[in-house]
Amino acid sequence: MESHLVCTSHSPILYLRPEKPDYEDEIFRTLAERRAAVEAFDPAIAFVFGADHYAGFHLNAMPSFCIGRGEAAAVDDVGGFPGPLDVDGAAALGLLEYLRTEGFDPAQSLKMTVDHGFSQTMKNVMGALDAFPCVPVFIGAMATPFLPFRRSRELGAAVGRYAATLGKRVLFLASGGLSHHPARYYPPVGEGSPEVAAWQMEGSAGGTFTDDEWFRNLFDMHVEGARMLADGRRTRAQVRLNPGTDRAFLDILASGDLAPLDDWDVGELFETAGMGFAEVHGWVAAAAAHLACGGGPPVVDFYLDTLEYAIGYGIAHAD
Repeated sequence: MESHLVCTSHSPILYLRPEKPDYEDEIFRTLAERRAAVEAFDPAIAFVFGADHYAGFHLNAMPSFCIGRGEAAAVDDVGGFPGPLDVDGAAALGLLEYLRTEGFDPAQSLKMTVDHGFSQTMKNVMGALDAFPCVPVFIGAMATPFLPFRRSRELGAAVGRYAATLGKRVLFLASGGLSHHPARYYPPVGEGSPEVAAWQMEGSAGGTFTDDEWFRNLFDMHVEGARMLADGRRTRAQVRLNPGTDRAFLDILASGDLAPLDDWDVGELFETAGMGFAEVHGWVAAAAAHLACGGGPPVVDFYLDTLEYAIGYGIAHAD
């Protein structure tokens, strides 16, 4: 089999900034290069690792891992692209069964809802959400208790071993991270207003927002947040940009040996690199999967601590 790996950051503000930063062309040029490489590789299946921001998963039942094996669709949220995913249900069921033999018991979803934590990277790298059959793998990283990187590394390696049994060209795709702290939009558990807490607990069933109201509110807040970043009302410290931590992570990723991440304290990273840094669980899992298939270490294509997007923005790949 052959495998291909792409990991990218995502940011809703990528599409909302009031002024174009000078590095934006390089980001989109690099994304276009990754998309062209994926199109040339023409995967038979993509395993997509992503996060969610209380759009499809809520605190009334928040899994550490969830495999989509039925219908799946992305909501029309800020920074995201709506529409159905082309889920390979047979491959997803096979993955669930394989993971159970490997000591993992992920949740499953027969009707998964995802947000920009999946759809932005899928659109930018695959060209469309349904460009290739896929298996979506949700990793719950934003709420306490924090998941250790060791667990996502081990799960990713198991996904890679399963993918190797398929005998197909496989794309491993990861979305999220690096350092950023979007607590203004998605407060940590126990810190939001009662109305927001009710949404985080059970979505529209909480009775405080309809779906349309929630996503409109997020859009308006992100527009305001983008302006605050541009005019200096929000600072690097407030969004917890941490290029030192970002580069240390990328160095380990590029080494091909992910085990040193096992000792990283995700709770400490929450304070120093922001709650959004934990989204790199997807990078860890996807890279481990690619390596388990015999793939080579990732190459970092782009990194910059992009204040205008409120994130350490990175792009990496491996052929």
